[in-house]
Amino acid sequence: MAAEDGAVTIYNSSAITDAKNKQNPYSMKVGLAQMLRGGAIVEVNTLEQAKLAEDAGACSVIVSDPPRTRGISRMSDPSLIKDIKRAVSIPVVARSRIGHFVEAQILESIGVDYIDESEYLAMADEEHFINKHNFQIPFVCGAQTLGDALRRVREGAAVIRIQGDLSGSGNVSMTVKNVRCVMGQIRLLNNMDDDEVFAFSKTIQAPYDLVAQSKQMGRLPVMLFAAGGIVTPADAALMMQLGCDGVFIGSDVFNCSDPYKRVMGIVQAVRNYNDPHVLVEVSSGLSGLMAGLGEDRIEPFGGGHGGV
Repeated sequence: MAAEDGAVTIYNSSAITDAKNKQNPYSMKVGLAQMLRGGAIVEVNTLEQAKLAEDAGACSVIVSDPPRTRGISRMSDPSLIKDIKRAVSIPVVARSRIGHFVEAQILESIGVDYIDESEYLAMADEEHFINKHNFQIPFVCGAQTLGDALRRVREGAAVIRIQGDLSGSGNVSMTVKNVRCVMGQIRLLNNMDDDEVFAFSKTIQAPYDLVAQSKQMGRLPVMLFAAGGIVTPADAALMMQLGCDGVFIGSDVFNCSDPYKRVMGIVQAVRNYNDPHVLVEVSSGLSGLMAGLGEDRIEPFGGGHGGV
């Protein structure tokens, strides 16, 4: 990374530089995404849920339609997104379908803070993702491997969401598996010499310059969040201790008698993930609130998808 005229150039290779994209500088989007570090992004379906999430300490809310068992999942109603945007002071994320750049254009025009190009919705284009460099606001994209993540970064993603279970089972194991896979590949990369990096980039089908950037930084060059089955403070702290920058929490957290306590507990666990005393406190008294979690419904990120 290099400073140039007061701005940070994230990639100084020939592929992605702010110098080639003056109108929508990528470094500014990555900088905006840094605001989410160490926070929990909560999925909400209503204005009331958005206000509760803000009061409980969420760093952002992601607007979603209620889970459906039939039909095509699409971008949420812009009127709902605008109402939530007016009602809360924290950043608002909204989902577009993969490859559906017109939905992204609509979301940008109504003033959302981030767009999630989400595999949770129906796929609009099976061959192409959105060219995120054409937009002024940051994008969130899902990935399950280091190669996936770096390909999305090349397209312009400013936040990577390591995605776990999408079925709504409430099982965090797939998320743990994918986070460990990405972190393990980065540790492997850190121990390679420069010649090996070329072969490794081919193996994971990722751009060489971004692979080299990750090796230099010892991590992904953008924010890394976890999503899928994160429904307890312990789940959230686990993701943070594994090396994530934050978590997504699914709308299942609102299906209990005291959703404020549950959301606040997870938020506090993300902020204090290395403090066992805080984790004990925020985990106490939640077992009754978890009853039935992930049963008889489809949730975007494994019962509390934690994301998109």
